[in-house]
Amino acid sequence: MDTTPYWTRGVDLPAFPSIAQDIEVDVAIVGGGLTGITAAYLLKKAGASVALLERDRCAMGDTGHTTAHLTYVTDARLHHLVKTFEEDGARAFWEAGAAAIDQIDEIIRAENISCDFKWVPGYLHMALKDAAENERELLQRDAMDANEIGFPAEYVETVPYANRPGVKFPNQAKFHPRKYLAGLLDRIVADGGHVFENTPATEFTDEPLAVKSGTHTVRCRYIVVATHTPLMGNTGLVSATLFQTKIMPYTSYVLGARLPSGAVPEALYWDTGDPYYYLRIEKGADHDYAIFGGEDCKTGQESDNHAVFGRLESMLKHVLPAAQVQNRWMGQVIETYDGLPLIGETASNQFVATGFCGNGFTLGTVAAMMARDQFIRRKNPWLDLFNVNRKHVRGGAMRYIRENLDYPYYMARDRLAKAETETLDAVKRGEGKIVNVDGKKVAAYRDPQGQLTLLNPVCTHMKCIVGRNDADRTWDCPCHGSRFRATGEVIGGPAETPLEGVSQDKDT
Repeated sequence: MDTTPYWTRGVDLPAFPSIAQDIEVDVAIVGGGLTGITAAYLLKKAGASVALLERDRCAMGDTGHTTAHLTYVTDARLHHLVKTFEEDGARAFWEAGAAAIDQIDEIIRAENISCDFKWVPGYLHMALKDAAENERELLQRDAMDANEIGFPAEYVETVPYANRPGVKFPNQAKFHPRKYLAGLLDRIVADGGHVFENTPATEFTDEPLAVKSGTHTVRCRYIVVATHTPLMGNTGLVSATLFQTKIMPYTSYVLGARLPSGAVPEALYWDTGDPYYYLRIEKGADHDYAIFGGEDCKTGQESDNHAVFGRLESMLKHVLPAAQVQNRWMGQVIETYDGLPLIGETASNQFVATGFCGNGFTLGTVAAMMARDQFIRRKNPWLDLFNVNRKHVRGGAMRYIRENLDYPYYMARDRLAKAETETLDAVKRGEGKIVNVDGKKVAAYRDPQGQLTLLNPVCTHMKCIVGRNDADRTWDCPCHGSRFRATGEVIGGPAETPLEGVSQDKDT
């Protein structure tokens, strides 16, 4: 089974060098995903000099594993938002998403980027399984609330493909994210901006303000941390630790499947389940392509990823029997305690953005717009609503408490639990296991050629024990969602340093 995302097919991103000397710019942007790339583009257009630092390749992390729905309809149901934040708050949240789609459309037209952008309807429909008894009533309420806050919506008794009642939202969109970001990267460097790949941010300083990567320094007036799960940067340890308790990393599972042409109308679809299923359709010359996802679970806490993919494929076959699965991949979603993103300054002249829930491309674009506005000191309408230090948890208070109760639980459980095996011989080629070696736990991985790598399984973020993700061949932390390659390198934060290597005997 091909485990690369659909977007990587036949679309090459430009390659950029690692940083090779000290430089000085107005804004240093850490993280080369959608948020960081868009922020670099918008800041450059606003007249700032920029340097974008990516520790791997641009748009290859969570941005590269997206399903790229462009919708202002939020994961948090509208009737819930109205109840929690009242009509003004709900309207502002949806307006932010709508503004992001407009911003993307404007950039595409201004820069003449060919990325298959298309306006399509979006459908929120009754859950594919275990629907609530009052779901029809809640969907009708969502449609009514949407119209009342100024967004057109229509309750329909039958949504295409799902054959269930739902709400139709016009004026949503989709595009090819990799083609779009390739276009932005080209424009950034063409206008004199710096883009550095394989350039991790290894240190932040505030006097002078700078980001360091190894022996090289990027001095700047402003820092934008756009790393999905924010690096600590110049935030104090206590504040950074508290900030981490406000976000919850989840892994979402995705299938790509071939469909007969016209089997499903071209649109965006998602249901009311928790976790919910979602679908988008790509039209092809002789067939269509379905991108179907769901089965979200907290990162690092699923013991059998293959079984999750099996459940997802069973559901896909149930609703679309003609689907022929060709790809499968996983992406990470960062949720927050109250359903709103966390966007703003966590330290003087340091801007962060995270917690985009299921709206990564719209809210990532919003965050880039807000970062630009903050640097040029222009008032932004969503600054207070998405404030990283907001106090109005209200309806999200219980979730905030519940989601973070498991941190000490995992600390205790994983340190007292037995290792998966007592012998390294039990680790087969292509496998990874937690093994007891001389009375100590190690994370052991044997590559397809038989080479064994032994690592300290203690996450370098806050000392939880990582677990094996066999589907992606990674080590995932169950506490705060950090992810590491089989050989220990950081894939996704909040961890900033790799897992420590463990020495092994030559005859191991």
